[in-house]
Amino acid sequence: MPDVVRALAGDILSGRFVPGAMLPREPDLCVQYEVSRTVIREALKVLDAKGLVVTRSRVGTQVADPDDWNILDPQLIEWHPKGALDKRIFDAILETRRGIEPLAAEFAAERASLAELAAIEEALHGMEAAGNDIQKFARADINFHQALYAASRNPIFRQIGKLIDAALTFAFQETAALSSDERAKATRVHAALVDALRVRDTKAARLASEAIIDLATHDMAKALKIDVF
Repeated sequence: MPDVVRALAGDILSGRFVPGAMLPREPDLCVQYEVSRTVIREALKVLDAKGLVVTRSRVGTQVADPDDWNILDPQLIEWHPKGALDKRIFDAILETRRGIEPLAAEFAAERASLAELAAIEEALHGMEAAGNDIQKFARADINFHQALYAASRNPIFRQIGKLIDAALTFAFQETAALSSDERAKATRVHAALVDALRVRDTKAARLASEAIIDLATHDMAKALKIDVF
């Protein structure tokens, strides 16, 4: 069933099934996705719970308004087909990071244990050692941010980090073609944050975190060929 849920969600998120439109009838969906009616019904329940569709008895299933989608659900970000992330969601993710991540970096500079700092440094070393392995670099970068949010010692930030994880994963899918020079720039700005954390410099940690987000914004805009705020 997970493959059917992803496929249906992808068709909605890509605009194949537009907001307000009725989805095909269950028998037609069965044929289209080559699964049983039971599987289709279970998949629609999942999408209904995530706000993507609204199912009404004897009426059918309608694609919900995007304002009702549960965009804080990491799976919703993961289900976006390549190139299909709505610019509003892209902007919202960046705004969220700008509002929270520099503060998380400040808190980490104040509160991180030696073990938590070591986890952040280990992720940085993973970025440095990745070479031309894009997937290895992406995983290390994501681990870096997960460790940073954990080191803030703020449980809400830790939960928000799960969204950031999904957003970063999607971003790397979009920016995989960026050059080794651009990955080297990313490594340098992450290293600057580690340097600030080591000496417990909260101001420098905030500035380094802002530089990381600035670079991520530039890279994503370049990859998607869009303007950003």
